[in-house]
Amino acid sequence: MSSTHLPDRPDLGRFFLCDIFDALPKNDLASMEHPLFSLSTRPDRTVVEYVHNDVTVQVTPSVRGRATIHDKDILIYCISQLMAALNAGRDVARTLHLRAHDLLIATNRETSGDAYRRLRDAFERLAGTRITTNIVTGETDTTAGFGLIESWEIVRRARGGRMAHVTVTLSDWLFRAVQTGAVLTLSRDYFQLRRPLERRVYELARKHCGRQREWRISVDTLLKKSGSTSPRRVFRAMLRQMIERDHLPEYHLEEMPGDILRVTPRRVVIEGPDQPTLSPEALEEARALAPGHDVYALEADWKRYWVTSGRPRLRAPDKAFLGWVRKVMTGADHRTPR
Repeated sequence: MSSTHLPDRPDLGRFFLCDIFDALPKNDLASMEHPLFSLSTRPDRTVVEYVHNDVTVQVTPSVRGRATIHDKDILIYCISQLMAALNAGRDVARTLHLRAHDLLIATNRETSGDAYRRLRDAFERLAGTRITTNIVTGETDTTAGFGLIESWEIVRRARGGRMAHVTVTLSDWLFRAVQTGAVLTLSRDYFQLRRPLERRVYELARKHCGRQREWRISVDTLLKKSGSTSPRRVFRAMLRQMIERDHLPEYHLEEMPGDILRVTPRRVVIEGPDQPTLSPEALEEARALAPGHDVYALEADWKRYWVTSGRPRLRAPDKAFLGWVRKVMTGADHRTPR
């Protein structure tokens, strides 16, 4: 073959090509519920044994340490790409072919040389961390051991030695969760959370509270489910700092009597039988239209605008809301939604 020819593309029958730029962040339910990832910023080589109700989990790190909650960004990116493709009617595969630069941008990371090195370290921790569990994904109930990813490979490097393209093969366990839709959408602001405990508390709030009026959990149970190794008094102090900062995406935290944490969605409930109701799809589309904004705050502002406009009857609340969001983002004057 002439050296002027481009290299052969990978066999896309065996690969899924990650090429969906605006895929909504998705996370698997099992790792949102159970503490599989380390919250430590230093190498964590402790074997973790976790038992809750009928679920047992053992997490065994490699010599490089247990995969961290920031390493999990890679899995979230992969799950997001796969789910967006499934929703579009495309075929998917357990092995993904991705551009490292796209992954870094999508997960709000730098694209410096050091960022690529940290990304490689994350792949190694994910592949080296072994999980033994009876957690059900899909309809299968087994006790099995596996890595968080089965394998990874740098396909080629750009000038200067940076990785450019990577193939990642997910575990059967995680891919089965994708195939059965056992995932939840995350706020795009999740990747702006730098503190590991904030990410973990957000995951638990998203999993358990969702769009209910509230979710309550004892500090002791939250300490266990979070996977934090901090003493109880230190853990409580970190929660109080989170409450004071009050910048968790989508959710507001409040300390209640009896050592209870109360979690409520950041949304204003407009009373009355005629109040407009928005679909989850409309809220997801609003996130794409207004990146960096709290979608529930936008919803609350729109509903307040709707009230001050005389509570007009809306034939298509989703369409009216999204039109209002577009006007807000372009700086257009607010008009009565139709």
